[in-house]
Amino acid sequence: MLPMQEQGGIMPMRGAITASSVISVLLSALLTSVLAADLDAFLAGTSRNCMECDLAGRDLTQRDFKRAKLDRANLRKADLSGASLFRASLVRTDLSGANLKDANLNLVDAKWAEFGGADLREALLYEADLASANLAQADLTGARLGRARLNQANLEGAKLARTDLRGARLAGARLKGADLRAAKLDSQNLRGMDLAGIDFSMGDMVEADLSGADLHGANLAGVNLFGARLNGADLRGSNLEGANLENAILTDAQLAGANFDAAIMPNGKRAE
Repeated sequence: MLPMQEQGGIMPMRGAITASSVISVLLSALLTSVLAADLDAFLAGTSRNCMECDLAGRDLTQRDFKRAKLDRANLRKADLSGASLFRASLVRTDLSGANLKDANLNLVDAKWAEFGGADLREALLYEADLASANLAQADLTGARLGRARLNQANLEGAKLARTDLRGARLAGARLKGADLRAAKLDSQNLRGMDLAGIDFSMGDMVEADLSGADLHGANLAGVNLFGARLNGADLRGSNLEGANLENAILTDAQLAGANFDAAIMPNGKRAE
């Protein structure tokens, strides 16, 4: 009876498995063909959809990709300098090591995108959604990030000198080792954040909320902190030489070892 059972039961099952494998191969080939067609149409400018496309290392300088859908695309080390990605969708897109110098990324949706080590110097990122994006070691020198969403973003070791971050949302962002020299952070909410050791020298932090922030060893030399809230902040060992602290609130701040040489104090008088 066993041979009959093999003939009537097991063999058809093997046939079904073989058929399933063939279908899988055909579907995979079809998907590859569709993606290739999407890529060609995208590069030809006849399509704005290139989701999951492989564009790694491509020269895309000065290209117009406004409102393009590039979710989960691979753009590692691609050259997008001067390109327009205005309102593009870049959710979970890999742009690590990409050249985006002078690119227009205003209003992009780049949640969870990978920008590690990318060149974003002088890029336009006004109202960009970069929530939970990885920007570790990225160069954002001179970038315009006004009203950008950087909630939970990783900015560790990023170069943010001369960036405009006014109105940006930084709640939960990681900034350890970032360079924020001459950055514009007026009215920024940095309450309770870990900002220890960061270089903010010559920046603007007018009326910024730094209450409860860890600024231990931070460089705040020459920073305009007019009206800033520093109550409960840890300023131990920080450098505030020449800073403007007029009207700032320092209630319960930890000040041991802080340098206030030539700083304008909350009462408007310059420290001796």
